[in-house]
Amino acid sequence: MPAISFQSISKTYPSPKGPKGTTFKAVDNVSLNIEEGEFFGLLGPNGAGKTTLISMLAGLSRPTSGSVQVLGSDVQSDFADARRKLGVVPQELVFDPFFNVREMLRIQSGYFGLKNNDAWVDELLEGLGLADKANANMRQLSGGMKRRVLVAQALVHKPPVIVLDEPTAGVDVELRQTLWQFVANLNKQGSTVLLTTHYLEEAEALCGRIAMLKTGRIVALDKTSDLLKAASSNVLRFKTADMLPPELAARARITGRIVQLPANNALEIENYLAAVRQAGVTVDDVEIRKADLEDVFLDVMNQQGAQA
Repeated sequence: MPAISFQSISKTYPSPKGPKGTTFKAVDNVSLNIEEGEFFGLLGPNGAGKTTLISMLAGLSRPTSGSVQVLGSDVQSDFADARRKLGVVPQELVFDPFFNVREMLRIQSGYFGLKNNDAWVDELLEGLGLADKANANMRQLSGGMKRRVLVAQALVHKPPVIVLDEPTAGVDVELRQTLWQFVANLNKQGSTVLLTTHYLEEAEALCGRIAMLKTGRIVALDKTSDLLKAASSNVLRFKTADMLPPELAARARITGRIVQLPANNALEIENYLAAVRQAGVTVDDVEIRKADLEDVFLDVMNQQGAQA
């Protein structure tokens, strides 16, 4: 039995543009099974439909067509069972300003009918670096600390399926390391984890399998290792303050002074460097690296854009 099952899911909204009565599909006929115990990544650009899928999974939004199940429980017809099996960490910082951290977690436990849950609450506080903030009012916490509390709230009823929607957006390195260590340990113990993130190095390090969304459709779905194998074998990376020749610029990924060019073999690398020299471009810190998930992601998105 899949931990999460999306079956022919679509979500249609009234279009904010165009004549009255026109619609657009935020999610377009997505079918996807995530198996028990997986650490699964759901990637895509802004507006691809990731959060819409999660909203339907959490029962916050009804699909226009199709069905969603959590460990066999339909999120619409068996909503109580589905919610008990699911813990969701949302993108937004949502909190009650009238309670301290420990009180928030006790109240959250009560929503699921859990009594005498203090031992697990203490473990969550310790594991997520919140022990010294247990009696602090939520209003007193920084954004990163509030996000830790959201994670603790999602886990307080020990759900077998955990959904993390951009959990490390705008937070410091320490929180990321603490969070991933804690969640990875839960995954090793059998919890299923669904992650959305724009930090692709996190997805590459953590996720065994990845789906990529664009305009509401799945455009890639495979093991992370197989996605990486299908990418260009190498990337030429260097720094320059000069303008690249147009033929190189068209192929390059440029971030400030950093230029990265995909290369399938040594001859391509030699040709890139020759073109740079011929154009009089001054370069520093030249290196050759293996393609990573960001390279794969950009290739997939560009291919889909060319086909559209």
